[in-house]
Amino acid sequence: MKLSLLVPVYNEEKTLDLILPKMFELEKSPLVDELEIIAVDDCSKDNSLNLLKKYESAGKIKLFCHEKNKGKGAGVRTAAANSTGDYVVFQDADMEYDPQDLLKMLDFAIKNDTAVLYGSRFAGKSTSPLGKIHYLVNAGLTTFSNLFTGLTLTDMETCYKMFKGEVLKEINIEEERFGLEPEITAKAAKLCADKKLSFKEIPINYNPRKSSDGKKIGWKDGLRAIYIILKYGLFE
Repeated sequence: MKLSLLVPVYNEEKTLDLILPKMFELEKSPLVDELEIIAVDDCSKDNSLNLLKKYESAGKIKLFCHEKNKGKGAGVRTAAANSTGDYVVFQDADMEYDPQDLLKMLDFAIKNDTAVLYGSRFAGKSTSPLGKIHYLVNAGLTTFSNLFTGLTLTDMETCYKMFKGEVLKEINIEEERFGLEPEITAKAAKLCADKKLSFKEIPINYNPRKSSDGKKIGWKDGLRAIYIILKYGLFE
């Protein structure tokens, strides 16, 4: 099974040398016959690009660069267009998510013939790993999204979204920034409903970082998410 990791990068010099080796560890699993890591530098202003070039030169990753900063959605779109995996998953370049969870997700997806699988930060947990405000915002957006998609997700905004490669190729990503999350959820839900494909969610681990540590999502992204949910829920 070939697994592709789509890694949008913007100013992550502090974590790249920590998170990339964790991604490389996935190759040791019998589930992964081939690992493809596609990093997209979104015009970083720090040393991220030079670090990525080091891994590219060593043949560890495929690297693409944006000449101007566009946002996470644009980074994922570029990486997705160049992916060739049987399964494809989004991977942030920080340390909030544990790549070992991808093996649990891949195993579940293979055994259950799952077309789209989300890793939830909240499912099966008695307490939230996020602060109260962030959790309430996330829960509200997820519930609002579910009203239009017919899904029963607990974490629409999760980074860990895994797709069969051919399924992701059918989804046209238009959002440039974090509007990617509700957009791709709406489009994936419709695709799965139309083609009678499986869309599931399982628990994952999560270690949140603060804005002071480089977290980039803000309140404007929350408002954009509401607009995107309505856009694809009412007019598409």
